[in-house]
This record gives sequence, C-alpha cells and structure tokens, in this order.
Amino acid sequence: MEIKKSLNGNHLTVAVCGRLDTTTAPDLERELKASFGSIDKLTLDFTDLAYISSAGLRVMLSAEREMSCKGGMTVKGVNDDVMEVLDVTGFSDILTFE
Repeated sequence: MEIKKSLNGNHLTVAVCGRLDTTTAPDLERELKASFGSIDKLTLDFTDLAYISSAGLRVMLSAEREMSCKGGMTVKGVNDDVMEVLDVTGFSDILTFE
C-alpha cells in the first residue's frame, strides 16, 4: 500500500493505493492520527484502492468519528469492488461520498 498526503490549508486529502488490509491498515491509522490535530476536513481518495478488509473499515470508522466533530470526512474515487464491501457492511449509509 502507498499513502500520498496533500494538505490544502486545513483540508487533508489522503490517497490510498493498493490494498488496505490487516497488514497495511496500521500504517494508514498512524498517518491519520498524526494529522488529526492540524486539520478540519479530511478526504480519503480511493481511486487507486484495489481492496479493503475489515481492518481498513475500522480505520475509516475511527477517522469518520474523529472528523465528525470538525469539518467532516468525505470519500472519493471508490471502485465497484470496494463499494460493494462498503454497501454490504452498511458503511455506504454513514459515509459521505464525492
């Protein structure tokens, strides 16, 4: 997995490439936690995300909770395979998509 961060003022965009699974989710979690104090809005860019597991979903839920008391979190670029996981787990009902 590769993580690319782009900060525009207090809006952080995090592009995740590859697989977000048990092995890689802790890396994303660390990157997000390190940024929470200095941002008001978060966008997760999943354009190049091929797979997400329950560990990745847990990181997303944690980020959503953290950002809900700030400017919010959006998810963009979700492919059909990842969206199917988000739909089946109910995450598509609680997340905001661009």
